[in-house]
Amino acid sequence: MKKLINAVDTLLEESLQGFAKAHADIVQLNTAPYFVRRKQPATPGKVAIISGGGSGHEPLHTGFVGLGMLDAACPGQVFTSPTPDQMLAAAEAVDAGGGVLFIVKNYAGDVMNFEIAAELLSIPSASVLVSDDVSLPKSHSTGRRGVAGTLFVEKIVGAAAEQGADLARCVALGEKANRVTASMGVALSSCTVPALGKPTFSLGDNEMEMGVGIHGERGHATLPLTDATSIVEHLASHIDQDLNPQPGQSVLLHVNGFGATPLMELYLVYELAAQFWGQRGIHIARSLVGNYTTSIDMAGCSITLSLLDDELLALWDAPVHTAALRWAC
Repeated sequence: MKKLINAVDTLLEESLQGFAKAHADIVQLNTAPYFVRRKQPATPGKVAIISGGGSGHEPLHTGFVGLGMLDAACPGQVFTSPTPDQMLAAAEAVDAGGGVLFIVKNYAGDVMNFEIAAELLSIPSASVLVSDDVSLPKSHSTGRRGVAGTLFVEKIVGAAAEQGADLARCVALGEKANRVTASMGVALSSCTVPALGKPTFSLGDNEMEMGVGIHGERGHATLPLTDATSIVEHLASHIDQDLNPQPGQSVLLHVNGFGATPLMELYLVYELAAQFWGQRGIHIARSLVGNYTTSIDMAGCSITLSLLDDELLALWDAPVHTAALRWAC
């Protein structure tokens, strides 16, 4: 294993310290327990938006803390859920009097720990569960996983909260954003969790893993490696079948890298995905390409499509100032 680390046990701590220093104009780091919060206090009465999860997905979630998005993010160890005390401390620190909304990816550890935190919290709170991964059926025993579509949900809800939406309205918008979003990913290699020291699964030189999540787990099928056009058509077809967008529908097309795929390849994937939906009369109104929801050093990518109406488009375009996303401010 070759990684730029001093020790496995100090990796998260040192990384968070560097992140906070690099973006000291936007965020501040709390260390006991660990969470990242907005540096500038929110408007009194604003709903506080909090998310979190295991590290290794950067810039998700800490990179989305700031104006127009998250008020705080709780990072766990690599691929390990943060603890309820982190979530509780973060909620109490950023509460502005409007209640707290937790954005939770649908993974068992995250769901359980956020539920415990909500039960312990004396502040009014609610949760939105993100479940955009269409590689799993809706009837799956634990539901669909929350993956790259989490970014869209956090942006929509964060913008609404910034504009003064109350807790119930933020919940409704979060559920709406999740409902109109679908994602699917493919891996060309596994990732190496520092504490494990070796890839979480193996692939041959001529193999790819279809339908992967973001925690180094296998997908639903190991397939022969093929050309980019065929790969994109496979991913996009599953997404299209799930969302069933009609001709003329406006969408956000998000191509997300898993950490080790060059932007040159990600933009090629975007071009192919844009052709796929363009041929079906879909209007790509907004785009986002890059590494936003990663899986440490996995090679591969995911495609996310979000159906846009006037309300969601306006919230997507609303000002945001975070380490990873910034526009209109």
